[in-house]
Amino acid sequence: MTRCLILPGLHDSGPDHWQTRWLARRDDCERVELGRWSQPSRSLWVSRLDRAIARAPIPVVLVAHSLACHAVVWWAADASLARLEKVRGALLVAPPDVDRADTLAELLPFAPTPAVRLPFRSILAASRDDDYAHFSRLQEMAGQWGSELADFGRQGHLNAESRLGDWIEGQSLLRSLLLRQPAALPAVPGIARTVIRPERKGGSA
Repeated sequence: MTRCLILPGLHDSGPDHWQTRWLARRDDCERVELGRWSQPSRSLWVSRLDRAIARAPIPVVLVAHSLACHAVVWWAADASLARLEKVRGALLVAPPDVDRADTLAELLPFAPTPAVRLPFRSILAASRDDDYAHFSRLQEMAGQWGSELADFGRQGHLNAESRLGDWIEGQSLLRSLLLRQPAALPAVPGIARTVIRPERKGGSA
C-alpha cells in the first residue's frame, strides 16, 4: 500500500484543480497543509512536508504542483535517509522557473533552483506553453533532478485554467509510480505525448 501526498502550489489548489478532484475521487490521497499559500516560506513548506512524510504509516508518493515541486527538491536535499526511504516516487507537475529575471516575488524564497538529483524515481510533467517556465528550462530541471520528462504538448500551466478535469493522463503517470511500472502517455493526433527517461549516472547528487 502507498499513500499519495498532494502538495498544492502558490495560492493553493481551487475546486476545479485536478489535485482537488483527485482528493475527492481517490481514497489513497491526502492533502498536505503547507501553509502561507499566498506568501510561501521555503523553510515552512519543507518542514511541513517532512512532518507529513514522518507521520505517514506507509510509503508515500509525492504529488506536487508548481512551486511545491521546488519544495520537494529542497526537502530531498537535506532529508534524513529514514525519511527518503519512505518516498516511493514523486510526480512533479509544472515547476516554475524561479531563477528567471521576471519571476514572481512570491517565488523568490525558493530560488535558486536546487541542482539535486533525486534519490527516488520522479516524473516531471511539462507543457510547452507554460507561462511560468519555458519548455527548454523544464527540460533542464528534469535533467538536474534525474526526472523522467512527460511532454504534454500545449496545455498551459497544467492547472485549473488548463481544464484538465480529473486529468486521466496525470493519473496514468501516478499509477506508474505506485505500481513501479514504466510511464506512458496515450497518443493524441497532432499533439506530442511522450515520456523521456533520463540517462542514469552512477551514484546520486
